Amino acid sequence: MLLSRTADNLYWLARYVERAEYLARILETTLRLIALPLSYGGASNEWESAIASAGCAHAFFTTHNEANEEAVTDFLVFSTDNPSSIRSCFEIARLNARAVRTALTIEMWDSINGIWLELKNWGKGPYSREQLARFLRWVMESSLRFDGSSYRTMLRNDAYCFSRMGVYLERADNTARILDVKYHLLLPAVANVGGPLDYFQWASILRSVSALTAYHWVYRQNVKPWLVAELLILKDEMPRSLASCYENLVQNLDHLATAYGRQGPAQRQARAVRARLMNSRIEEIFQSGLHEFIGGFIEDNNRLGSAIAEQYLM
Repeated sequence: MLLSRTADNLYWLARYVERAEYLARILETTLRLIALPLSYGGASNEWESAIASAGCAHAFFTTHNEANEEAVTDFLVFSTDNPSSIRSCFEIARLNARAVRTALTIEMWDSINGIWLELKNWGKGPYSREQLARFLRWVMESSLRFDGSSYRTMLRNDAYCFSRMGVYLERADNTARILDVKYHLLLPAVANVGGPLDYFQWASILRSVSALTAYHWVYRQNVKPWLVAELLILKDEMPRSLASCYENLVQNLDHLATAYGRQGPAQRQARAVRARLMNSRIEEIFQSGLHEFIGGFIEDNNRLGSAIAEQYLM
């Protein structure tokens, strides 16, 4: 049985690496959207949407008056004042990794330590839009490299379960937020709904979670908002969907319950959310309000995080 401190370090190591990748995906999507020609239907506040998707709006606007490209990229990429910037995420992840060095495989340590060393070569961060795009691609590739080293080298024991729970809890929150923001900050004017701007925004949302190809495999038709929502919320076969994340969370929590000989609030909370997703239909979700559904999901996801912490990490 793991010490709670070791479990906590593994859990947060995985969460912060996943969060860094998500921030890179948000910013790459934003760069795609601002590159659209004006003829596609006008401008929308993509940089504000990036801050909202990252869950940093309150912290950002306490020190900034306007969400523009320079301020947002600095805040989300290399700012030491933002505990959720990409730099901060990788720094905290490495600190957690160092604390449990003996619980990691050689490949996992080499990956996270190499990320930190290479990050320092970027100095104060990218200085041009082209260099920013290369940096964001490096962040995503680095996260995939660490995730792959975990998946392919860790013993399937309780340490592995805590690491994967960190991944899936963070991923569920991230997918929910990016889908919700589209409906509120990126939603175009009524005249543009269904137009080129709307289409490219939704396609960019799919790209941001590596789901554009998957969408066409599943639906074999043009991008439609309700089908995008269905894919990212209800489809088990989509790795970043809410349903897939909770299927994996339930499995890992059940494995811990078997290993430790007892169930608890975390297992019950995860199963309740999983059952609600399995019994939901996208038509019903839209009728009752997508924003309300996602808001409720994010609250439930936060409650599960608290339940896991109280049950195992304290």
